Amino acid sequence: MALLGLLFGKPGHGYDLHRTVIADLGEVWHLSQSQAYAILRRLEAQGDIAAKEIQQAKRPARQLLRMTAQGRRRFLKWLATPNGGSTRSIRMEFVTRLYFLQALMPDRVDSAIAQQTGEAALHLERLRGARAALASKQVYSWMSLDLRIRQLEVVLGWLADCRTSLLLNPNPKQKET
Repeated sequence: MALLGLLFGKPGHGYDLHRTVIADLGEVWHLSQSQAYAILRRLEAQGDIAAKEIQQAKRPARQLLRMTAQGRRRFLKWLATPNGGSTRSIRMEFVTRLYFLQALMPDRVDSAIAQQTGEAALHLERLRGARAALASKQVYSWMSLDLRIRQLEVVLGWLADCRTSLLLNPNPKQKET
């Protein structure tokens, strides 16, 4: 979705899209250039993007990629869908959604954080219930659930901090000093 989202509103080239993912979301997604091109080919095969060959003097032709109407619908649906409560989905999917919401629809950032906080809180309660239901001899399952619970507790604090910092500083690339 990160590659598809970068085509929202403006066409681009695969190399430039890859560079943007690395520059802006490099700690979220570890994406090689070959992976980026494979994903772009898959998005094209699915009908989410379309490619137009652009000839260049004394250089190989380049593919100019644009989002299709189908791709736009799919991206907007993804943008509006909460990620559930796992720490991995929050760290990767939600942070990516937040990146695009901040860039494209900043008025929806606060509600997206609130929605994600609710999802994480529900997941936390389910994990606590599962931990409480374990038999005393299930030590390793208890330890695993306890770790996941502690991670989600930290994530909930992080979400609160994100909400505050993005409301105070709506352009996160400009750090407050």
